[in-house]
Formats: sequence, structure tokens, C-alpha cells
Amino acid sequence: MKRVFYNMYSAIIVVMLLFASGQVMAQDQDRLMDMEKREVIKSDADDALTAFKNANSELDNMLSDAAGYVIFPNVGKGTWVLGGAAGNGVVYENNQIVGFAELRQIDIGFQIGGKAFRELIVFKTEQALDSFKKGNFEFGGSASAVIWDKGAGKAIPFENGAGVAIMPKAGAMVGISVEGQEFDYRSK
Repeated sequence: MKRVFYNMYSAIIVVMLLFASGQVMAQDQDRLMDMEKREVIKSDADDALTAFKNANSELDNMLSDAAGYVIFPNVGKGTWVLGGAAGNGVVYENNQIVGFAELRQIDIGFQIGGKAFRELIVFKTEQALDSFKKGNFEFGGSASAVIWDKGAGKAIPFENGAGVAIMPKAGAMVGISVEGQEFDYRSK
């Protein structure tokens, strides 16, 4: 009897998470189109960029040499076996804003909790940036991100011309992954 209750409870939670992540993604889509909210995203991205630079003094040089980068200042992730994450960001090329992006992630595995974090993706090559802008970009199973916590930045590992840094903001969750992340890009 307990097992039946547990399975029903699990199914209800999964359905609620899927529904909630769909609602968040729909709201985020509207958010990308609203000019006033784009200004909020830009302002939040500026704050996030400052936080990333404060955590790693070498980041300024890395971004200057990069083909481009995208900053997701507010990514929310919630999990209970099935997890989802969503966030909006600003895309830079030659240190100029060229567009906006939406991050989506759904994953399954042993996980529980919720977390808010900032995500920075640096594109070392023009090819990686173009792939991102065309919508052909996603992180696969071998992707990894460096986590910058408590003001300490580390070297960003690059794979296929892109590297990821994550900075926790709030929440409690075991692990953060970037595998399975998908992105939508819209030019400015």
C-alpha cells in the first residue's frame, strides 16, 4: 500500500514539475519579446557580469579574446527525480549586445531540491557562437561547468569551442549539470 501511495505521489510531483516548467518557459518566451523586460534582463546581466569578473580577475581578458559570450543572470532549477531549469540571458559579440537567449533544461536522475544560479557561456570560436545563434547548440552528456562559489573563480574548461561557469545564488540542491541544456536565440 505504501508503495502504491509513493508511486502515485511521485507521478503527481512529476506532472506538476512538467506543468510548472512549461508555464515558466511560456512566460520566459513572452518575457523575451517585451522590451521593458529586456531592459531588466540587460540590467541583471550587467550585475551578473560584474559578479563573475569579481570572482575571477582573468575573466576580463578571456572575454576580450572570445568570439562572444552569453550571460544568464537568473536561472532557476527545481528537481525531484525529474528536473527542469529555465532562464533568460543576453548574448554579446565583440563586447556588444547582439541578442537575447532562452535556456531550457529537463533532466532525470537522482536529484532533489531547488537552486537559483547565474550561468556564463564563453564562446572561444566564431563557429561555436554561430552555432549558438543558429539554434544548433546544446550541451551533451560530456559537458561540464566550473562552479564559482564564494568569490573564487577557476579556469573555465572548454569543449567544442565553448566553456561554462556557474555561480550559485540561492537554494539547496545536490549538483548542477549543464548537460541537456537547450537554447533559443533572438537577435536584438
